[in-house]
Amino acid sequence: MSKTILVVDDSGSFRTVVKLALQKAGYSVVEAVDGQDAIGKLDGAKINLIVCDVNMPNMDGLTFLKHVKTLAAYKFTPVIMLTTESQESKKAEGRAAGAKAWITKPFQPSQLVDAVNRLCV
Repeated sequence: MSKTILVVDDSGSFRTVVKLALQKAGYSVVEAVDGQDAIGKLDGAKINLIVCDVNMPNMDGLTFLKHVKTLAAYKFTPVIMLTTESQESKKAEGRAAGAKAWITKPFQPSQLVDAVNRLCV
């Protein structure tokens, strides 16, 4: 049975790139356009890992991450932040909120798949 990854990014083309890389690696993918949309997708469905952008409208990735960690069903779901943000302060904020990995855009799809394979057990 394949594992399910929730991909949260406001860029449709970016979600497609991530989705194709993950599907090629054998994962199922659920897409959300921002943090608010992603919370709606966390309805008890089994999500093995979340890949999330930081800068999005309605609800940014760090706010979403903090919210996920308050949900009993998803508290221990690993989250990879995939973003253009590379400042140490943002990364530290992400780690403090519970992010397990931080990948800076532009990225190699293989780099993302490696991180997902490591964290998605």
